[in-house]
Amino acid sequence: MPDGLARKLTAEALGSCFLLVAVVGSGVAAQRLSPNDVGLQLLENAVATGVALVGLILVFGPVSGGQFNPVVTAVARIDGTLTNRETGGYVVAQVLGACAGTLLANAMFALPLAQWSTTARSSGPLWLSEVVATVGLLLVIFALVRSHRQAFIPFAVGAWITGAYWFTSSTSFANPAATVARTLTNSFAGIRPSSAPMFIVMQLIGCAVAIGLLQVLYPSHATSPQEPIDV
Repeated sequence: MPDGLARKLTAEALGSCFLLVAVVGSGVAAQRLSPNDVGLQLLENAVATGVALVGLILVFGPVSGGQFNPVVTAVARIDGTLTNRETGGYVVAQVLGACAGTLLANAMFALPLAQWSTTARSSGPLWLSEVVATVGLLLVIFALVRSHRQAFIPFAVGAWITGAYWFTSSTSFANPAATVARTLTNSFAGIRPSSAPMFIVMQLIGCAVAIGLLQVLYPSHATSPQEPIDV
């Protein structure tokens, strides 16, 4: 394996691992610190995840792009920034890293190392939410990429994920690797294995919708830089 690819895969695996440590670990901590207030639990989980994600993209972005998400990798492949070999390697690294992160979070909070989640997440509104969450995430990332404002990506992604925890009924998984990994914890962040496949299907549908919208809003051949718009 070329050294460059090895570094990228290591970055994607580590970033995905730490992301799930943040998601699962903050979920467990929130349950313990605020056992009688689900709203406060969600706030704690959302803020911890969003802030951690900013840091992780800043750290690993210069090495691998800081994707940590197969649907982000898929759009990057369509944009031509990754080869087929890199794309396959990224997805494997993301899934394995995310699963390792869940196991690590379980261990840090003295939970069984691997445990199947019993939290059912299966309904039309939840599936629709995953489409919306995934479309929004990909638009946030690739609108900035295609308008040459990549420096804003860590902060924009952290802000989107923090907000989407609240305005989607699914709490915005928007990540097939994270969805698989979250079946391994029977905690606040978990999802029952039987619920995971439909979440992933909806995330892939959201990816397809986002690709279409990006071609309309930010055609890949339109490469002239655009200045940020003052609001």
